[in-house]
Amino acid sequence: MNKKPFKVSNKIIWLSSILLGALTSVPKIAEHHFNPYEAIVNAVVTSAFAIFIWYYNIITVPAYSSKDVASGFSITRLIKSLAVGIVVMFILACVQQFLLSHLSFGPTMLMIEIRGILMNLTFYMFLHLLYQSYQNQQVGIELERTKADNLGAQYELLKQQVNPHFLFNSLNTLKYMVESGDAHTVEFILKLSDFYRFTLESRKQDLIKLSEELEILNAYVFLLKARFEEGIDLSIDIDEAHHPSLLPPFTLQLLVENCIKHNIVSLEHPLHIRVYSEKDFIVVENKLQLKRTPEASMGMGLENINQRYIHLLDKKIEIHASETLFMIKLPLIYEHHHR
Repeated sequence: MNKKPFKVSNKIIWLSSILLGALTSVPKIAEHHFNPYEAIVNAVVTSAFAIFIWYYNIITVPAYSSKDVASGFSITRLIKSLAVGIVVMFILACVQQFLLSHLSFGPTMLMIEIRGILMNLTFYMFLHLLYQSYQNQQVGIELERTKADNLGAQYELLKQQVNPHFLFNSLNTLKYMVESGDAHTVEFILKLSDFYRFTLESRKQDLIKLSEELEILNAYVFLLKARFEEGIDLSIDIDEAHHPSLLPPFTLQLLVENCIKHNIVSLEHPLHIRVYSEKDFIVVENKLQLKRTPEASMGMGLENINQRYIHLLDKKIEIHASETLFMIKLPLIYEHHHR
């Protein structure tokens, strides 16, 4: 997302600087022997310094980042700003002395330097308050965007979980099993019930344990095998040490569903799918045997999973494709990462 850049209106900078210059000339105007030329030079020098300090502090404000939000007030930037201001004010004091040679340089320079330091501190603190307000606004915008994206991802995930085609096919399979007196009919009903119970229980959770996700996957695959029989072959080889790790609910089920959606599944051409662990990843891999006319898809499945990983772990899933294999690598999420 493109963030709105931090800036201060040029009109505010110039008008405030000119006004400040005019205010510093008020004591000169109140003097008994008023010298207009001296008042004008004094006002111009003050205004020029004010304009410089405005732009210098704005330019040196760092680019927005969550790290800078956490760091808060920067003493280093303030010291640098004061040091630069002292040097610039000394140069302007020399210019003023050249234009007003009748003034004593020592007291005049000291007065100008003190004035410059006070102006620099005031402008820096004011800009710091503005910048903090800007940072808080950016954090709020990011939180709202994350919330909106997460809600959208959850809604899309729910739509895919409660897939009417899958339910329709499962009920047709159940009808066939009942009519043919299949001995696995009761088990099929229980697995179908388990699958939709998992759907209702997990849809509001951001993460579930890998062991629970494998239960969902096993229930889903049982329903698939009742429909496709030996046309689908799923092997799971995940180290038990990874079972306590976390992942977004229904991630593996969606990836297997994605394999079926895009590939031929038949007794003549069984679809081979592997789910296994590899270092800090869970890998879902299938042999490519693409359909000539793939099922209609909104292309949201992989993007949905990817967005959830970005929000939860600030990492992307890895997608690898060759002429014969399609592979998705899911980064493992542990409890301390989630916190």
